[in-house]
Amino acid sequence: MQQVLDGVLERLSEASVSGDEAYFHWLAIMHEDMHGEAFAYTRQTLGYPPPPGWRRAASSASLATTGGDVEIDGGIYRVGALPGQRFVFDNEKWAHEVHLPPFAIARYAVTNEEFAAFVNDGGYQCSEWWSDCGWKWREREHAEYPLYWIPQDNGKWVYRLYDQVLPLLHTQPVIHVNWYEAEAYCRWSGRRLPSEAEWELAAGGMEKAPYPWGEEQPTARRVHLDACSLGAISVSDCTSGDSRNGCRQMIGNVWEWTATDFLPYPGFVVDPYKEYSQPWFGSERKVLRGGCWATRSRLIRNTWRNYFQKDRRDIFAGFRTCPITPSQ
Repeated sequence: MQQVLDGVLERLSEASVSGDEAYFHWLAIMHEDMHGEAFAYTRQTLGYPPPPGWRRAASSASLATTGGDVEIDGGIYRVGALPGQRFVFDNEKWAHEVHLPPFAIARYAVTNEEFAAFVNDGGYQCSEWWSDCGWKWREREHAEYPLYWIPQDNGKWVYRLYDQVLPLLHTQPVIHVNWYEAEAYCRWSGRRLPSEAEWELAAGGMEKAPYPWGEEQPTARRVHLDACSLGAISVSDCTSGDSRNGCRQMIGNVWEWTATDFLPYPGFVVDPYKEYSQPWFGSERKVLRGGCWATRSRLIRNTWRNYFQKDRRDIFAGFRTCPITPSQ
């Protein structure tokens, strides 16, 4: 392994790497980044201690603002990546026009406090909030509340973070919920999940900025990425990372489920890494956007598409919601 690495670094130092060859260097780096995140959530699944040196984040005890929704103008929006970028995956290619009516979307991701209200109201015991597939999953898994939550008296909760049991902080985003749980919460609250096109427009605007705040590369001042601290932070933190319309943490903290099935964009052409996207297209996987606290900053951007099965709740995923309009 060391010989291979040394050879790669020697080759890169020659400054004569072609564009086609650069694809494979970036692919290896980004694939390793994805597996690093997978190790992070697998240690959580197994109840292992966090990786050495990871420190728990200090998080706000109360929300800095009241949240609410932001209004997004509709129009013809180009969803997907634009040509000419350093590296994009095949499922992001290429930007194509989608007509989006005006809509609103939550300023923040759904918090633990908001999701606890659903749980404490008997949300996991009432089938009317669940799709048929979601209810079958809940019964099969005997799910009564989010993964890693531990009930206390009087509707209070604690949760397990790696090998520690900690108070559940109200202002942190709910995390480790699957698509079925997000869907059920939306029905209970009279809201819905955004489509991935709506999410991307809310994040980048019609200008298609690569990040919610614009062109500047991600930094710890703007986003909670790179496992710079352990676990999620308050949904009101990282104010300088807001999108231009005022949505917060659309990059970092928690992945966000969308309503969209993971399908190819029009004109899809498979890249050399043929197994990355093509085998997984279909209705069994939903698109997630935005990255999480353990995602590498060099990996994520507004157009990046993650995708998981609807029953996966081991991943660092939460969600934000949209109000339902009369036409919906």
